[in-house]
This record gives sequence, C-alpha cells and structure tokens, in this order.
Amino acid sequence: MKLNINGRIFTDNTNELEKDSFFVVSKQNEKFKDIAINSGFEIVNASELKNYLDMSSIKIIGITGTNGKTTTAAAIYSLLLDLGYKVALQGTRGFFINGSQIEEYSLTTPVQLGNFANIQKALENSCQFFVMEVSSHAIEQRRVEGLEFALKIHTNITRDHLDYHKTIEEYINVKNSFLSDESLKLINVDDKVVKFNPKNAYTYSLDKFSSFKVDAYSFNKGMHVMFNHNKTPYTFSSLMMGIFNIYNLIASVAAVSLVTNNNLEDICKALENFGGVSGRMEIISVEPLVIVDFAHTPDGMEEVLKSFPQKEIICVFGAGGNRDSLKRPLMGKVAAKYSKHIIVTSDNPRFEDPDLIINDIVAGIPKNISFEVEINRKEALKKAILLAKNENSVVLVLGKGDEATQIIYDQKLPFSDKEEILKILNS
Repeated sequence: MKLNINGRIFTDNTNELEKDSFFVVSKQNEKFKDIAINSGFEIVNASELKNYLDMSSIKIIGITGTNGKTTTAAAIYSLLLDLGYKVALQGTRGFFINGSQIEEYSLTTPVQLGNFANIQKALENSCQFFVMEVSSHAIEQRRVEGLEFALKIHTNITRDHLDYHKTIEEYINVKNSFLSDESLKLINVDDKVVKFNPKNAYTYSLDKFSSFKVDAYSFNKGMHVMFNHNKTPYTFSSLMMGIFNIYNLIASVAAVSLVTNNNLEDICKALENFGGVSGRMEIISVEPLVIVDFAHTPDGMEEVLKSFPQKEIICVFGAGGNRDSLKRPLMGKVAAKYSKHIIVTSDNPRFEDPDLIINDIVAGIPKNISFEVEINRKEALKKAILLAKNENSVVLVLGKGDEATQIIYDQKLPFSDKEEILKILNS
C-alpha cells in the first residue's frame, strides 16, 4: 500500500515505487529490499516511520489478549467520546473516527503502513486518542513496530491461534513480549500465565490484590460492580452480562483514568452509556432468551457458559475449519459441562469437511450428555429455539458473533446468526 506523508510517498510494495518514493522495509517484505536498493530507491525501516509523521498530539492505546480485546477497546472508545475527547478506534470491527465508521471489517491489526495511514487520518480529524486492538499475529510479525504506546492493556491469555503459533508456549511468549518494555501498562493479574515488566505497570483484578480491585458485584438486569483504587471505593453499573465483561469494563474504566485527568466518578457515570458490542454477549431475544456471542475457544466458551448458572442452557456451536483442530474436543467438553442440551453444527468450515470438524467436537462430549448434530446452521438455530420452552431456558449461539458471512471453501456466503434468529422468531 501507499502512504503520503507531507508530500513524501512511502510504499511497502516494490511494484508501487515511483520517483522520489521510499520503500518501507518490514519483516514481511525484507526479501524485496535489494530490488528497491538496486533500483535506486531510498530505504526506510518500518520502525522509523514515526520520524516522518508528527504524532506528539495523539495518544495510542493498544489492547492485546485472547478474549476481550474488541469489547475493551470499544468501551474505551465510547468512554472517551462521552467525556468529550476526539477518538479513533481500529480493530476487528473496522475503523472508526469520532463516532463514524470509516472502514468495514479488516485485519484485527493492519500492517505497519496501514497503522500509520489510519493514525494520519485520526490526526487529520484532530483525534487526541487512537485506540487499537493488537493481535498475536501483529506482535509476532512486528506490525506494530514504530508505534509508541501511551498505554498497553492486557486482557488475558488462553488457548487460540495454534494453527499459526504451533504451541501454546510460543503463543503465550508472543503475547507477553508486548508487555516487556517500560511503557505504561494495565495488566489483568488474575491471568495465571501473564508475565510483564513491572515498571510503569498498573493492575486490575477480581481475585488478586491490584491497583483497580473489584471487591463485589451482582447481576440483576445487568451488572453492578464495586471496586477500589488507592483505597477509595467506586461503583459502576451496566446492562452487560458475564463475569468476563466485568474484567473488560474495569479495564476500560482504569485505562481512561490512566490516560486522562478525569475523575473516576465521571468515568463510571459515562460507562452507563456503553451498551456493548454487536455479537458479543448480544441479547437477540428476551422471550425466549437467545444470546449470540463470538466465543470460539474452550476458554472463551466457558466464560460465556458459566455466566448462566441458574439457567437451562441450550448451546449451539461449531468450529472453524483450517484452524487449531486440537481445541475442538475441548470445546465439546466445556459445552457439556454447562449445557442441558447441545446442538453441534457447522461454523466456517473453509476447506475442511464439516462432518469431520463436527466429529472432532463430538469426541469431547461425554456419552451421558444430551446432544445432537445438525450440520445446517440455520436448522440448528431453529431446533434450539423450539427447545427453549420455559422462562428458565437460554439459547447460547456461539462462535460467529456478528459475522455476516459463512466461509465455505474460499467463498463468503451471506449468513448472520442474528438475522436468522430474528427470521425464525418472526415466523
């Protein structure tokens, strides 16, 4: 891609080089470096891009973690906007500036030039903050090199992306490497595998002692949370559900406190305006209670499932093809632990046989558990909703969140869990 900074053209593609332009070298394209040099073009390392764009007026907030990045980033974005700041948000759901969506879904974290291009747009719109999700792929591929973070946030580290990182140890090490410097950090210290540089580190938790410690919470038409910071008690309320969302929201409140001069009372009050993220613990229907969530790992599923201890759970889920296959029986096992009835269906099979993916999941479900297989996701949703016959039932549809397509081979076919559920309910 190309980027124009003050009349200078930067590109990471040798085919786009033109007179007086610069070739930006990164981990992904360094093998083409000699082509640019031999063609007479000047080289700029990706880490040096910050020297060409004045970013002194904007604070970059980066959120990493297996689960919770999108909700935490969106909550911080919402809080800052409500408190009167100009803000940009970049992540899984797209790119937003000051309340308007600029780009649709993209990579969680773009390549280096993509990050700088979006920061440049944020600066052009007088943004004071740039909130971004930081994926493990982006850390390992050094897509965030050259960015100076005003705050780094860690949500949690659980099993994911082992199709790319190969081992859980490598994945954990990659995530933790983001937290190894001396920049301002905010860490979930309840995470058992997190390692971080303690210098300039603040912490949050429900269990362990921390800088922002949740002391009590209740769920009644949403959540009501009491926490303390510097021995002073504070409270916030939200219509959102789930213990994992307590972590996401305390992280967002703490983050805004750390990067602004606003007092915590005002931040907690502003949080009431944040209704959550589409496809993340989203209530589609109240009678019957049907909820859609993006959870697609064993740990992510458990966080959602254990949020309904008094409910009879009907769980609909599958697993993505051409991804970590070892997690599939673990997903089946965790669904069995909490559900009254399970319907295993197709997710995004990609180039894998959906039946084989389902077989992997079913291998983890004990034989005494009530479950069925319905490969057609639309039919699976219909069966689940028909089973929700009493007010104590909850249908949890997991895996795809607010995705608008289903990926079969290399085709993205229109399919939205939310839209299909509403069609079924309306019929």
